[in-house]
Amino acid sequence: MRHRRFTALLLFPLVLILTNSEFALAQVSRSPNLATLPNEAEQSLKSFVATPAISGYENELAEKIRAEIVPFHPKTDNLGDLIVTIGSGAPNRLLITPIDEPGFVVSGIADDGYLRVQRLPQSGLPPIFNELFSAQPIRIRNASGKWLDGVIAGLSVHLQGAHTDAPKSSELENIYVDIGVTSSAEVRKAGVAVLNPIAINRQPVQLGYNKMAAASIGDRFGAAALVDLLRQIDPSKVKGTLTIAFVVQQWTGARGLQRILSTMKPDEMIYVGRLTPGGAVAGSESMHRAPRREPGSGILIGLEETNGTPAGLAAELKQLADTNKLSINTDFSSSPLPRSYLALPPMPTKSAHLGIATDWSNTPSELIDTSDLASLENLLQLYVQASSASRPFLDSGHGSSQPDGELASNPPSTEEILRRLTESYGVSYHEGPVRELVKQLLPKWAQPQTGEAGNLILQIGTAAAGTKTPSVLVVAHMDEIGFEVKSISKDGRLEVEWRGSGELSFFAGHPALVHNANGDYGAIVELPNGWDEPKFEWPREPEKAIRVDVGARTIDEVQKLGIQVGDSVTIPKTYRKLLGTRANGRSFDDRVGDTALISAVWALGGPLKDRDVTFVWSTGEEEGLVGAAALAKRLAAEGHVPDYVFAVDTFVSSDSPIESKRFADAEIGKGFVIRALDNSNIAPSDLVEKVIKLARANQIPVQYGVTGGGNDGSAFVRYGSLDIPLGWPLRYSHSPAEVIDTRDVDSLARIITVIAKSW
Repeated sequence: MRHRRFTALLLFPLVLILTNSEFALAQVSRSPNLATLPNEAEQSLKSFVATPAISGYENELAEKIRAEIVPFHPKTDNLGDLIVTIGSGAPNRLLITPIDEPGFVVSGIADDGYLRVQRLPQSGLPPIFNELFSAQPIRIRNASGKWLDGVIAGLSVHLQGAHTDAPKSSELENIYVDIGVTSSAEVRKAGVAVLNPIAINRQPVQLGYNKMAAASIGDRFGAAALVDLLRQIDPSKVKGTLTIAFVVQQWTGARGLQRILSTMKPDEMIYVGRLTPGGAVAGSESMHRAPRREPGSGILIGLEETNGTPAGLAAELKQLADTNKLSINTDFSSSPLPRSYLALPPMPTKSAHLGIATDWSNTPSELIDTSDLASLENLLQLYVQASSASRPFLDSGHGSSQPDGELASNPPSTEEILRRLTESYGVSYHEGPVRELVKQLLPKWAQPQTGEAGNLILQIGTAAAGTKTPSVLVVAHMDEIGFEVKSISKDGRLEVEWRGSGELSFFAGHPALVHNANGDYGAIVELPNGWDEPKFEWPREPEKAIRVDVGARTIDEVQKLGIQVGDSVTIPKTYRKLLGTRANGRSFDDRVGDTALISAVWALGGPLKDRDVTFVWSTGEEEGLVGAAALAKRLAAEGHVPDYVFAVDTFVSSDSPIESKRFADAEIGKGFVIRALDNSNIAPSDLVEKVIKLARANQIPVQYGVTGGGNDGSAFVRYGSLDIPLGWPLRYSHSPAEVIDTRDVDSLARIITVIAKSW
């Protein structure tokens, strides 16, 4: 059917203006009865949203749009605009939408391989825009057009106390891009150069009740609407000439729009795109700026007067929508043509601005209601064809991906273990999925038991009674930081509290997932009140200000989604390989430690003879060593206090351009680290030396030093154990931008193996 529509369109003269990355949609469970866009239109929207298109660098998105309408033979002008024209004669009508988004470009390359940036556009965005990129995964397009993974450096939560005047992440001077290299020569070898575009690594999520959230979704719904319009219109019902244009550089002076208006002289124009700020909300003394309609408000007509009434073409469109029972409202929007030192091209006598409401505009969690978009598409079809036919809503669910199967008998690589553990979710008190995955990843001979507080305990060897073999316990924790639902508000928002310590600015304003026994639900972590005001400051007590939106607007709607008090909430995550041997992924703390223990078990090959060694994967470390404390108390009561405890956890490193080098200065890629001193323990210096000698004798790279945070081993010290914590250097702790070097993971696994055999 689609092929027949396109074939018919080829009989008419035609012109189209356009400007395309990869798409990763977080898998979510959805209510089967929720209305949404027709599947084909929804998939186009997701694909376009997932494709970065920084102003001036829209060509990849343009090619993706072109692929959707290739039978139309779209034309591209020398600015990058993409245009289709159907029919001939009068009236000459123009439907136009921008496709670019705000972001950054590389402005400099430091000797140590960090990239400096400049923002596009340089003004006109919320004051918080830069800050929401801090400690986040990003993508950078190199000279050959390949997208590389990287992160924006962020302050490590555990080292915040080292700063008397912490760098402000809102300032461009403090933004550094880390792509996993150590020199400017490596940057250039990767094809990265000044002026390469940088965009946030987006993971669009589908919320309940037709809501969808993603970075720059407000810059893409217009393209999705016009592409779907081309799928649906009947050319025989198009009167006169219809031009559909996808234009570039809207954020940086509306250059594409100006080009079209200067060269085409249309009689009528509908600009399809986001409504933009510029007017104070009537009756409000705050700094909030219009537009302020909520998603679900239907089609919006943008007016340049806060209390304006539609006139001309806008009034005709409103009447058309009302006649066909399509929800339509008005809201303020500034002109799509910004002020300029040059005379602006005139707008057509008949023109209108159509859009839909966006919430959390120009943040990574920008949100729309897809039923609004479906209504907008129906109105555009009516306008083009003068037909009253509207399409019904269709449902499209998303299946969840199948879990990886059991491991074969051959040992998996350390990196494969790490990937699978990193991509599993387990907030403190919700470690069950991680615990089950650890069991799957162990060799068949290893049969761990689940102990108190949910700890997973594996006895590696048992010494004969009366022997002088020291008892050794090696522990790493399974939990990660996140949130837990503590209540549900009347407006359908979840009120959540921290599980573990985190920096709210790394999580608020970003997509999220709510986890329970029924599956994962798409969500966003809302920003605090006043987030879009010039003098906004993050709350001093953030636990009182954290709300999560799952798309519901009543308590009853939340319950229908199956979400309950006690469910956990996290930020979506993926294991990403950076350049060389480095990688990014949230919850490396402490999935790297878990990985090292599993890898060591495989290396040991079976139970140890004449050794007293126990491996433990613990719970609740981020909530105060919960699992370790329960195990230590039980072993003390039984008279089995271990002689030595090796707590395996992050060595939070200051190996970052925005951290003080006064302490925690362990470089990633230089080997595992002995946490000789942290906030919870001081390791005996003779035992630190013993580990160093053991590592060097086995040619294992080793470092040692002082860092922040605590470790599970300290829970055993009060009962008589000696705690020698081990770790690996980690950049940007407790954030979505965590970076490691996989060589350090290998060295950590090797030293644990040696200790188990010979300590």
